[in-house]
Amino acid sequence: MLWFLLRRLGLLVVALAVASVVVFLLLRVIPGDLAATVGGLEASQEDLAAIRERLGLNRPLLTQYFEWIGGVLQGDLGQSALTRSSVTSQLGEKLTITGPLVAASTVVSLAVSLPLGMYAAMRHRKADGVALSAGSQIGFATPQFIVGIVLIAALSGRFQLPSQGFPRKGWSDDWGRSIRSMVLPTMTLALAQTAVLMRFVRTSTIEVMNQDYIRTARAKGLTRGRALLLHGMRNASVPVISVVGIQIAGLLAGVVVIERVFNLPGVGQMLLKDVSNRDMDKVQGTLLLLVAAVLVIGFLVDVIHHLVDPRLRLAR
Repeated sequence: MLWFLLRRLGLLVVALAVASVVVFLLLRVIPGDLAATVGGLEASQEDLAAIRERLGLNRPLLTQYFEWIGGVLQGDLGQSALTRSSVTSQLGEKLTITGPLVAASTVVSLAVSLPLGMYAAMRHRKADGVALSAGSQIGFATPQFIVGIVLIAALSGRFQLPSQGFPRKGWSDDWGRSIRSMVLPTMTLALAQTAVLMRFVRTSTIEVMNQDYIRTARAKGLTRGRALLLHGMRNASVPVISVVGIQIAGLLAGVVVIERVFNLPGVGQMLLKDVSNRDMDKVQGTLLLLVAAVLVIGFLVDVIHHLVDPRLRLAR
């Protein structure tokens, strides 16, 4: 197990290093001039040269990269070229909105999809099981922003749930309003996740139910549900864990759209504004953080797989 962890950690470090290089270079080949954005329309050539000097844009790319990555290793993602504020502090502030949104939608989707997926599997030849499967397929095919708009129209006025914005001072301003502001975005993300997870839980459960050891357990007097809970859950969870990891990683991308729909001042909303303003230092830091989060999630999924499935520990 120790060798496995060390090997996976090594791969994670290599992947993060490669990702940092890719993010850095991609943002350098995008058309446009950050100095012109900072200087404005009336900036002269001398002004632009001074801005490039101040921002370090006229230095060799290798020097710029090592200066940036050196700061990253010390927890400093740089400064915004437009506001000169710390990227790290701004990301920390925005994560207080995006983080709870992703976490809450994941918890809700797991709480709903696991029992419904198992129920749909045990009733897959009955009308209610078929209806659940069809509903999950419809949910999977519906774009998230459409779900968000429908929820705003159906629930916002009836239950007095804010459909736009977040308290100006965040969670410290008004806990009640902050929580209410997160309800509709959380439901929107959770519904999309639930539709996907439920289908995978259903498929995995049906596959396990057809295994010989489940038949043997039932022959010994256990009901189908009890045999599944006692002997089949561990095997059924293996593919589902991978899907959950992929879903959480996908949420980090999907949250950009949802924050736009509900006008939440989170990481996604900030990233869109920074791309529009060509604030490349902030975009660079934000993208690296998102990529690092996805890679860490993949690492954790590998570790959990290794703990849950003993076959992986034996196949060395």
